[in-house]
Amino acid sequence: MTSPFSSERLLFTPATPQADAIPLIFAFPNEYSVGITSLGYQVVWATLAARSDLDVARLFTDIHEPLPANPELLGFSMSWELDYVNILGVLESLEIPIWSRERSHSHPIVFGGGPVLTANPEPYAEFFDVFLLGDGEILLDAFIHAYQEVRHADRDTQLKHLARVPGIYVPSMYQVTYQSPDGAIASITPIDATIPAQVQKQTYRGNTLSASSVVTEKAAWENIFMVEVVRSCPEMCRFCLASYLTLPFRVADVEDSLIPAIEQGLTVTNRLGLLGASVTQHPEFESLLDHLNQPQFDDVRISLSSVRTNTVTEKLTRTLVKHDAKSITIAVESGSDRVRKIVNKKLETDEIVQAAVNAKAGGLNSLKLYGMVGIPGEESEDVEQTVAMMRSLKKAAPGLRLTLGCSTFVPKSHTPFQWFGVNPQAEKRLQSLQKQLRSNGIDFRPESYNWSVIQALLSRGDRRLSKLLELTRHYGDSLGSYRRAFKELKGQLPDLNDYVFDRWTVDRVLPWSHLQGALPQSTLEKHMASSFPEPLAVGH
Repeated sequence: MTSPFSSERLLFTPATPQADAIPLIFAFPNEYSVGITSLGYQVVWATLAARSDLDVARLFTDIHEPLPANPELLGFSMSWELDYVNILGVLESLEIPIWSRERSHSHPIVFGGGPVLTANPEPYAEFFDVFLLGDGEILLDAFIHAYQEVRHADRDTQLKHLARVPGIYVPSMYQVTYQSPDGAIASITPIDATIPAQVQKQTYRGNTLSASSVVTEKAAWENIFMVEVVRSCPEMCRFCLASYLTLPFRVADVEDSLIPAIEQGLTVTNRLGLLGASVTQHPEFESLLDHLNQPQFDDVRISLSSVRTNTVTEKLTRTLVKHDAKSITIAVESGSDRVRKIVNKKLETDEIVQAAVNAKAGGLNSLKLYGMVGIPGEESEDVEQTVAMMRSLKKAAPGLRLTLGCSTFVPKSHTPFQWFGVNPQAEKRLQSLQKQLRSNGIDFRPESYNWSVIQALLSRGDRRLSKLLELTRHYGDSLGSYRRAFKELKGQLPDLNDYVFDRWTVDRVLPWSHLQGALPQSTLEKHMASSFPEPLAVGH
């Protein structure tokens, strides 16, 4: 059987490792087809593999390159919460203790990065030695350089040295105390004065963003070349981790970065993915479209990630249809103007209707919308307005296939809504939407409410959850498994309700209080307050 690695077309040149290169395993805790489709994983691998002072081997759950006998560093890129199960499995397969406290100098330093771990690494803190918080463009070189300086020192010296590097978080260097074993956090303090009290997420501010380093038919998105058009989002919806955690909004330079990257990618494939939280808000997006509308790109298939609703013009949709796109995706959050104002979604219902009209006029077959239920302050009448909005879209653009994907609000760290809990009414609201929309011939795709509860647990969890996560992997990834584990650990950590459903007070010590995101807590508090002209009653 041919290895998937043999199908790869590389867009960078790996270095030949020098004689004393550091042996490093870079892992993705899922199958190859999933991992190689992650732009973050691709870019970090290429950055590491282009260094001659490293000897890098890739590892996925189904295949791996030849692995070093004694790796000094083992890195994981994590982009889905439940992949922690596979991380523990990989550690065991390599005969590395899953608990960081049980590792000795004979074991590699286990480090991790990616969106999940940058947002809130605490539930996974007992499994990792080091977390890289923020953008790899800055952190990778700093991490490798710092490790080189203490490569031959004892493990404790290595970890203390790494903990002093901006953006590098070593959980074992921080003492967490609790008001009681199953109570709230009392304090989070460094173990000595040489360790910084706060770890600041690192932000790359350049205008050359990421692009694929490899194209392969074995990827989940077959033969796609991905290029990051924008990073973060200027809209700053109050619940949105993709906006708040990654601020400020940055754009790739069209002439010096985007076009050269695209033209290099199109030498090996004709499938192009333009990525970003809101790609059409690039100030020069029109000129990028004009460039791609030239005759030499007529056979190129273009895919866009989610776009801002009021940028769905007929010109955009015609361009996408010309390049083999069938649909476009917009995030509307709710059919209620009131709820959209609460979350700071600067969008009117008539703009959503116009996007549907333009999508049909431009020749697209379908329009995918993303919504949410259980947003703080939402009432059942607001859900009815989502039904009314979808009906009005169907009437305004007959024949256009409408799909509404809908999730439950999940509080995310470093956002203004981090203090709110999951709304227990959300499950009923999803069921109500499903009943009403499907009877109107509208495709409704709800995300599992139980999965949202698990997500909220991991999103707001502290390091006491590491023990719970180790238990649940043997029980399965259902909500029932988590409830069983909570029962088993009763008295050793707060209950599920405290993590998931309870509204927290702003003076509470958060699990990530020692990890500084893009904005200070005082600013997040102001943004939360500005969402609600009148104080919101507890329970909303």
